[in-house]
Amino acid sequence: MTQPALRKIIPIVPVNEPAGGSLYEAQKKIYPRSVSGRFARWRWVFVALTQLVFYGLPWLQWGQRQAVLFDLEARRFYLFGYVLYPQDFIYLTGLLVASALSLFLFTAVAGRLWCGFTCPQTVYTEIFLWIERKVEGDRTARLRLDGAPFSLEKLVKKWFKHILWIGVAMWTGFTFVAYFVPARELILQFLQTKMGGWEIFWVLFYGFATYGNAGFLREQVCKYMCPYARFQSAMFDKDTLIVSYDPARGEPRGARSRHADIAALSLGACVDCTLCVQVCPTGIDIREGLQYECIGCAACVDVCDGVMDKMGYARGLIRFTTQNALAGKWTARHMLRRVLRPRVLVYTALLGVLCLALLWSLVARMPLKVDVVRDRAALSRIAAGGKLENVYRLQVMNATEQPQRYRIMASGLEGLAVASEAEVKVGPTESRWVAVRLQIPYGSAEAGSHPILFRVADESGHAHVEEKSVFLVPR
Repeated sequence: MTQPALRKIIPIVPVNEPAGGSLYEAQKKIYPRSVSGRFARWRWVFVALTQLVFYGLPWLQWGQRQAVLFDLEARRFYLFGYVLYPQDFIYLTGLLVASALSLFLFTAVAGRLWCGFTCPQTVYTEIFLWIERKVEGDRTARLRLDGAPFSLEKLVKKWFKHILWIGVAMWTGFTFVAYFVPARELILQFLQTKMGGWEIFWVLFYGFATYGNAGFLREQVCKYMCPYARFQSAMFDKDTLIVSYDPARGEPRGARSRHADIAALSLGACVDCTLCVQVCPTGIDIREGLQYECIGCAACVDVCDGVMDKMGYARGLIRFTTQNALAGKWTARHMLRRVLRPRVLVYTALLGVLCLALLWSLVARMPLKVDVVRDRAALSRIAAGGKLENVYRLQVMNATEQPQRYRIMASGLEGLAVASEAEVKVGPTESRWVAVRLQIPYGSAEAGSHPILFRVADESGHAHVEEKSVFLVPR
């Protein structure tokens, strides 16, 4: 065939113009069917636990204050009996590292369990879907309602659903802000219409983010916006427990009566009811194998087990298993033994050591912080009595909730003495700047910079901090 003939057969599409007229694939709305079963019950247990913690902590009192409060304005972070300062950033770093290791560990063991059971996107989508089902009905009713022409019933149901969604979203935004502004103070400001601009902004921002993500975007967040879906394959291997369909048992699939002899019909256990697709929150067909969109919620496992029970077949056509177990037809005991492989044990050991180190560091933490800053306006000078004097500014931070009296001492040079007030009183969870003058006899030290050591201790001596600095002797 000649080149001109090819041109007549193959249409030429300009590179800068998509053939379909759009750069994006059209997305069909997903209507997940409700499902019951052991994994669905566990999912609601985690929904209840996570929301009890999230909504409840801001109202929990510890003495005369909120138990968990991140006071950004005062630069104080209250965590039950602990008062943390920005200088305690190491704990946040340790928490983030522990979270990353936990993610690696759980993913290596059982895939995207975090996504399917405790991720905020999954949790709030589950709550919003529950509201939608209560107002509009289950999957068939919602499909019928969306496809029906405009009517008063449709208007009332849609508006009522969105009012409930907005109520949950705004309360979520309010709770989020209550971690940074005391909840009781915030509710009084709201009732008296005296909330500040920043508080209103963040309540609305977080509230509408919840409303948009859980009410509209839903599976789009998991499939396209969440980076975890993209790099999860790097943490999976063939011994990772994932939601899987057993093709050796299920194929060839096909419809049949409950009492049919599947051996005579040459059919597998799968009746091709497509219920596993209908209950999937991301709209995938698990029978097509492992897909990055699968969030491991196991809704397909519950619904498939229900179908197997009705048909009189053994459960587990769709189940949590590993690729090696499927290929080798392993027993559950053999599969679980392979799950505890060296990679998992290393992650577990690292996570355990890190958590113990963080816990020990927090328990043994010194409830006193000191920063030393040289007074650059007066580096070195001759004081009354022929003394050579350096001036410093000390920031003394009381990390307890009782007033404390601290004594300031210095060492490192012969004759070094504190010429200013040697004791300072600091209120509960207060930070105070103190001017400190150190003096040495003139001529007792050579010209140059000499290392010295500040020691600040409370009256009992249990809380004490040592900080290094230098004493300058001019030429």
